[in-house]
Amino acid sequence: MVHQFPTFDINRLTPYAVGFDRVFDRVFDYMEHQTQSTGFPPYDIRKDGENQFSIVIALAGYDEKDLEVEVKEGVITVRSKHETSDEKKDILYRGISNKKFTRTFTIADDIEVRGASMVNGLLTISLERIVPDNKKPRMIPINGVVEGEKEFLAE
Repeated sequence: MVHQFPTFDINRLTPYAVGFDRVFDRVFDYMEHQTQSTGFPPYDIRKDGENQFSIVIALAGYDEKDLEVEVKEGVITVRSKHETSDEKKDILYRGISNKKFTRTFTIADDIEVRGASMVNGLLTISLERIVPDNKKPRMIPINGVVEGEKEFLAE
């Protein structure tokens, strides 16, 4: 099933959104470059805390040495690197897939990959949103001077 991104006029948000052009560019790039997914392997995306997230991918029959996880330019790519075996010795029915795959996830600029682990057939990629000090809530003095802003106000 292919999802259509509705026609959307970004200019309608201009009076309300400042500096979001890069965010919209990333969303449109994501939609433009996504290929139709086969649904394999299945995965969950969890929120583990206020700024912590996990991508959990079900990979029964795969081992750590069969996988690689790469982060490049805001995209996490998980791919299998093992050779599929055509050997059907002693297998009467194959219900556990061992095919090659590539799965990608686009992450926001403020998300960092903290690590990955493989336990009981589940690959877990740990993510954290890093909030810089200048983006954390703070009180702004009224009719006062914000520290470091004297030069700005004098102009």
